[in-house]
Amino acid sequence: MLSFLLQKEFRQIFRDKTILAMMFFAPTMQLIILPFAANFEVKNVQVAYVDHDHSSYSRQLAAKIASSGYFRLTGQPGSYKEGLEMIEYGTADLVVEIPAGFEKNLVREGSQKVNVSVDAINGTKASLGGAYLVSVLADFNSALDVNIKAAGAASLIPSPEISVAGINWYNPRAEYKYYMVPGILVLLLTMIGGFITALNIVREKEIGTIEQINVTPIQKWQFILGKLIPFWVVGMIVFTIGLTVMYLIYGIFPKGNLLVLYAFAAVYLVALLGLGLLISTFAETQLQAMFIAFFFMMIFMLMSGFFTSTDSMPGWARVISNFTPVTHFIKVVRLIVLKGSPFTAIRAELGYLALFAVALNGLAILNYKKTS
Repeated sequence: MLSFLLQKEFRQIFRDKTILAMMFFAPTMQLIILPFAANFEVKNVQVAYVDHDHSSYSRQLAAKIASSGYFRLTGQPGSYKEGLEMIEYGTADLVVEIPAGFEKNLVREGSQKVNVSVDAINGTKASLGGAYLVSVLADFNSALDVNIKAAGAASLIPSPEISVAGINWYNPRAEYKYYMVPGILVLLLTMIGGFITALNIVREKEIGTIEQINVTPIQKWQFILGKLIPFWVVGMIVFTIGLTVMYLIYGIFPKGNLLVLYAFAAVYLVALLGLGLLISTFAETQLQAMFIAFFFMMIFMLMSGFFTSTDSMPGWARVISNFTPVTHFIKVVRLIVLKGSPFTAIRAELGYLALFAVALNGLAILNYKKTS
């Protein structure tokens, strides 16, 4: 009976061209496009430069900020109030105010305060933009003639200093794509597998074929397995396509064992498809199934450690995060792809995924109501 059900499912999949496009073409295009847009780097920060000094030093500082590659001078208002108005109207992200006597105080007194006001509506852009600007100001300060001469005089007297050299392991150039692409691949696989299977049994209910299946001698576990296996095969093909795109487009090839990576993917897909089938047994319409699946997908995306580290979450959020299979799979994919972690270092994660797979599919089998 199981073989006949599998034949039916595969024929349904390949008969519907829209479903095929959703499962293969859509995630491939998204994996190609999304990593270019999902960039953690903050660039083109708009700066309103209020210069009350109009000296050579203040002009050098303006040129230094504009040439850093992170900032864009969008205006030079005549007052600090006008600069704040630019922030209010969205034409500036931060205001740099140079006080009168800027150059004179630097030369004569060796110090001068600069006022920096940052629009903090976008918290990430505010913190990174402010940090970049502080770095630019520090670099400008160290390159001033007066400070170079002072440093030369001070160097006559030896002073102890600590030298720190930093090395980025596993991502030497600190490129965001090496961190983002594996996570995006996992989320696309999660969304495709979760949504498609969540709609599967419900579709049988809506078109009436579920009644024909219910009167057959097929067992409940055979029915769930017949629904799971075709989409598991499709999911593994999508995962392979994703790894190929990751290598051809972004030059990222897993540093760890490919067989271990595929083993984790296989178990993860069983758990994910089990969740979709469980949703499908509860829902009566495809609209209900979509909303329930969307609820879980939002939790998976925001609490899986894809955007923010799970270590920075409060305790209750970390507990919820650990009860989602996508959290463990994203961690595993990044460790294998970027770090090359061996199986012995991540075998606990496989246990978590296997537990999710058994629990979710078991619940789907128990909840499926077969009437004869």
